[in-house]
Amino acid sequence: MEQFAQDGQDIKIIEKLVTKVQDMLTPGEKIDYIAVQKKPAVTILPDSITISNKRIFMCEFTKLGLATDFEIFGWQDIKDIAFKEEIFGSKVTVIPFTGENLSIDYIPKVQARKLYQYIKAALENYKKAELAAEKEKIVIAPSSPREVVVEKIENNLPTPVAVPAPVITPPAPVVQPAASAPVVPPTAPIPTPVAPIAEEEDDEITLKLKKLKTLFDRQLITQEEYEQKKKEVLSSL
Repeated sequence: MEQFAQDGQDIKIIEKLVTKVQDMLTPGEKIDYIAVQKKPAVTILPDSITISNKRIFMCEFTKLGLATDFEIFGWQDIKDIAFKEEIFGSKVTVIPFTGENLSIDYIPKVQARKLYQYIKAALENYKKAELAAEKEKIVIAPSSPREVVVEKIENNLPTPVAVPAPVITPPAPVVQPAASAPVVPPTAPIPTPVAPIAEEEDDEITLKLKKLKTLFDRQLITQEEYEQKKKEVLSSL
């Protein structure tokens, strides 16, 4: 515990913090620094900031130490860190990419400066690791295929063996088939155009009869009027 109490931190508070934070560490994670709040008045359980090689733990003791509130950020979630030196210590502010800024005041100035250095260095290392990971994802185009060099064996050649000359047989004459008449595909019959059937227009008498029938169907004229007008129109033929 003494390694975290070299800048005036309360050793009792350090012991409580280390006990709680160690239960939350992941494999390969270790605590690097702890900054503890120191107000002008006596504070039994002050707020604190714990830095590991992977995260930031902002701790606040509540309910007389019976409860503890933690705000935990990974380095990928932190945009920047800022601190402001005041009369009674410094105000340290953690700036995440999303959400509100979180601040703890009355951090001793020496602790605030070291806290700033640790966080800045951790953010810089994370950015370098992120850039290196992106470079590894780049696909390198394959180089041109290597040239294959074939070596000619000049020594230890086998002794040549005499081979009789092959008998050449003249090829048989090729008989050309008789030319046949070209096959003409049958032509499709040309359809005979059909003249459109002209519709006969109704004459004047037919139109009058249709009009009378329409008036009668609509009950606009009586049966007697319809018969009478019908006779009059037919009498004009």
